[in-house]
Amino acid sequence: MENNPDKEFGAVIGRLIRKENLTREESRAAFVLILNDGTTPMQQGAFLAALAAKGETEDEVAGSWEAIYSLDTTKVSVAGDIPLVENSGTGMDTFKTFNISTAASIIASSLGVPMARHGARAITSQCGTVDMAEALGVDVECPAELVAQSIETSGVGLFNGMSPEIHPRALGRILSQINFGSTLNIAASLANPALPRVGVRGVFARDMILPVARVMKAIGYCRAVVLHGGLDNSDLGMDEASVCGTTWCAELSPQGEISEFSLSPGDFDMNGLDRRELAPTGDLGEESRRFVSLLKGRVNGARRAAAVLNAGLILYAADRADSVEQGLELATQSLDEGAAFHALEGWVCAQNRNPEKGLDRLNKLVREAA
Repeated sequence: MENNPDKEFGAVIGRLIRKENLTREESRAAFVLILNDGTTPMQQGAFLAALAAKGETEDEVAGSWEAIYSLDTTKVSVAGDIPLVENSGTGMDTFKTFNISTAASIIASSLGVPMARHGARAITSQCGTVDMAEALGVDVECPAELVAQSIETSGVGLFNGMSPEIHPRALGRILSQINFGSTLNIAASLANPALPRVGVRGVFARDMILPVARVMKAIGYCRAVVLHGGLDNSDLGMDEASVCGTTWCAELSPQGEISEFSLSPGDFDMNGLDRRELAPTGDLGEESRRFVSLLKGRVNGARRAAAVLNAGLILYAADRADSVEQGLELATQSLDEGAAFHALEGWVCAQNRNPEKGLDRLNKLVREAA
């Protein structure tokens, strides 16, 4: 795309409109052009929309990830002997929930799993991962090096996917200008500065499970669980493990094999939970107070069940539990004994250029939630 980038890029868009797939190399070249702002904003948006409408292949997602990670991701190194783990969702799901993945990650970190998270502010949800962390007192605009230190010292850190500290070239520009789901929901979320090799990833549709598992294998993950949660008697779904319906999963083993399995609430004595409890209130202040109450062990019902089930899956993927059921039991114990909230306090202190300010915010939430 050197002679006439706009014309050549337009031809690529035309191929996507005709439902033609790109190779990994072609996808990488296209995203390099977008990241370098080498064609018009209209064509950049058209490319993302056409690719999403066609449906992305694993080669196309892997190529876009390669461009984002190589050109527009701050790289950091995290010291430690235990493999880093990431837990995140793609967004774009049809049933929006409270920040289950954030609660699950904190619980897992309280049990010795180093969580290197990579998230964004709300795009397709009412309250994004970054929004919630900020409301709890975490410094989400800090340099990547401080996030790495937080992982080392507190066991959890969050890289803000829309911050120029993390993606300095273009990702924030693109994400802030589109309001639809695109390849970036998958590829950009995988462009983690710490490059974890173990992950639990929720996807927005059941037919995305295997393609995303294959992408994770292609870009170097050694172990992963990719999942999509359903809701009984409904065609709605979530990018989290569900306690109100079947969860379909694909597991990537250290040997590079991908196998499928499913979970149901009855497997864990979680029948009869009310899905309405999982929905966010739409008010960030109220959500953060409810989040604190959850980690304090004061919440029962669907929210608590969802947090421990998803934490159990992290513990299983991280080889800290022999089964999802054992992971769930460990996660429940963490909530009951106060370890999860202690982990949250440690995170707020560690990922902060002003720890006192962060703790003041968290303590205020604790008082309001009492």
